[in-house]
Amino acid sequence: MSRRIIILTEGHTEPHAGKTAASVIRYRGHEVAALLDATQAGKTSGELLGAGNVPVVAKLDDVPDANTLLLGIAPPGGKIPASWRAIILDAIARRKMDVISGLHDFVGDDPEFAAAAKKTGVTIHDVRKNTEKTIARRKGLRPDCLRVHTVGHDCSIGKMVVSIEVTNGLKRRGYDAKFIATGQTGIMVEGDGLPLDCVVADFVSGGAEKLILQNQHHDILLIEGQGSLVHPSYSGVTLSLLHGCAPQALILCYEIGRERVTGVESVKIPLLAEIRRLYEVMSNVHQPCKIIGIGINGRRVSKDEAARERERTKAEFGLPACDVFRDGPDELVEAVIRFKNAGGWHSPLD
Repeated sequence: MSRRIIILTEGHTEPHAGKTAASVIRYRGHEVAALLDATQAGKTSGELLGAGNVPVVAKLDDVPDANTLLLGIAPPGGKIPASWRAIILDAIARRKMDVISGLHDFVGDDPEFAAAAKKTGVTIHDVRKNTEKTIARRKGLRPDCLRVHTVGHDCSIGKMVVSIEVTNGLKRRGYDAKFIATGQTGIMVEGDGLPLDCVVADFVSGGAEKLILQNQHHDILLIEGQGSLVHPSYSGVTLSLLHGCAPQALILCYEIGRERVTGVESVKIPLLAEIRRLYEVMSNVHQPCKIIGIGINGRRVSKDEAARERERTKAEFGLPACDVFRDGPDELVEAVIRFKNAGGWHSPLD
């Protein structure tokens, strides 16, 4: 049975909190019937999230043929909003809809939701739920599989989007490329991956390495980044992922105008040049790795401002730089191809 998805964003239909909804609409829009947000009913996803043209409805019954409810936000801490409980329970108990959630609060572990799902026979899929217990061993990595990892100056700046867009650009040019999802939204888009920000600390690098080993039959892997080395809350998963996926090349992502760490606004984000240095130092512990391009998120500025910033960034770093939405991903795609063709990057780990 094909999925007809209602994405729940009630009270949170905006680009930052609703980034999961935006990405699912952007990359799996053929499955999405509507957004559910009674406070924004009558509008569209394009108006509110900058993605697609999905209608916003006020209640589940506005889409009678929908069979799946997807929780479409990624709030700090991953908690289920208390006001959503009645909607989720209604979807399970009355509408008999499957539920997909990427939150840290597992829907299936909630006694009320679990009992209702058992009674109606619906499936609850908690994307972040896992039993991963693999440690990294640095064995068996295919030396001629190019691993390109997106990293950033903060969380929620578009590392996943850059990874997907570059992957798709490489595929259009005939390359055997694969997007490696490491977070809940990426997994919903790609259909596979591991939620590395919800893996026990000792096993994050092992989980990342496992993803590489499972997918290195492809020629090029684009590994989705998580958090930031300079984010006090999320730097642990960032470093473990960096070491686990053992990249030979990095794409550094940042958002124009973001100067403070998201969620920890008392902390100032260091200069991008310093962040570049930190990533290159930490990624070169066991093998050569360098930043080959810069992904720019210009959603908060005008087209002209974004163009000026793009030229400034290119001049400062001497690297290709673009906003994959405004400019298209071609400069970063070409950077990956040039790096691959130049040689000298083959992994010495084995």
